[in-house]
Amino acid sequence: MPIHPEVIEQPELDISVVIPVYNEEGNIERLHMELTEALEEIGRDYEVIAINDGSRDKTYELLNEVQKKDSRWHVIHFRRNFGQTAAMSAGFDAARGEIVVTIDADLQNDPRDIQKILDKFEEGYDIVSGWRQDRKEPFFLRRLPSMTANRIISNSTGVKLHDYGCTLKAYHFEVAKGVRLYGELHRFIPALASQMGVRVTEVPVKDRAREWGSSKYGFNRTFKVMLDLIAVTFLLSYFNRPLYVFGAAGFFLGGIGTLMGLYLTVFKLLTENKIGDRPLLQLAVLFMVLGVQFISTGIVADMVMRTYHESQNKPIYYIRERRRGQSDKAVVNEKVIAPETI
Repeated sequence: MPIHPEVIEQPELDISVVIPVYNEEGNIERLHMELTEALEEIGRDYEVIAINDGSRDKTYELLNEVQKKDSRWHVIHFRRNFGQTAAMSAGFDAARGEIVVTIDADLQNDPRDIQKILDKFEEGYDIVSGWRQDRKEPFFLRRLPSMTANRIISNSTGVKLHDYGCTLKAYHFEVAKGVRLYGELHRFIPALASQMGVRVTEVPVKDRAREWGSSKYGFNRTFKVMLDLIAVTFLLSYFNRPLYVFGAAGFFLGGIGTLMGLYLTVFKLLTENKIGDRPLLQLAVLFMVLGVQFISTGIVADMVMRTYHESQNKPIYYIRERRRGQSDKAVVNEKVIAPETI
């Protein structure tokens, strides 16, 4: 039977490290060694959650061996390859740490940079992202498309980061639990979480050359990123008000169609020429029909969003902190109110 994810409600440890793994048999032992050294130097309670995303090499056996000799490691094996977003989501669901750190299994991220990420996190940020310096990938095939995509994503979402593609990031527990991931949206987590009002920053980290295995990303990822960007931009701007975007398009097209129709009507009355065989008349009717359809779609989408929020009790706002004053005559609340973060 499939194992359903167990979502932890409150943090039980200081740090959870989430690692998506796919065909990385040559890196597992060194990954365990470097992570253990880096995390033990930090000196805080931690766990490592490795998600085997349907690997076809010896990753399954090697992860099980690591887990047997190190009880701080927890391994989740997928039945097949579901992708990095699904692996991240599974890791977030299982995480028990107050701070959730994500890192790649290919060792291009240096585990010792986790300390730098955590130091910045302690300044009060909710998400700290790594910014890879002196990248080792080919410029035209990897770095240039990445730079272009990062600029487009930053301008479109309003969350300014130089390196969305860097997996080395740290998230507050409630951010990791609050973001729902689908498709290939793992690289957009800071942007998706921005609707909660999170504080995001980045710190420079090392980028090491891959010593074993090959990259799992191809040039076709660029097209996926662009499509995902469209979805994320819509979610951030119009998730709670879809009627605005569909209604605006409907009014625009319907208005153009109406103006065309009025022009043809005046033309017919003044010149007594036939307009039934004019392509402009067909275009005017098409635009008016499209306008009605867009507005109708917006109304339906708005009703769907109301059902989504009301049926699942989804909030339309997020409280960072609540403070209450006390009356001189009576104590309003004797309990210390914990900050409702994010």
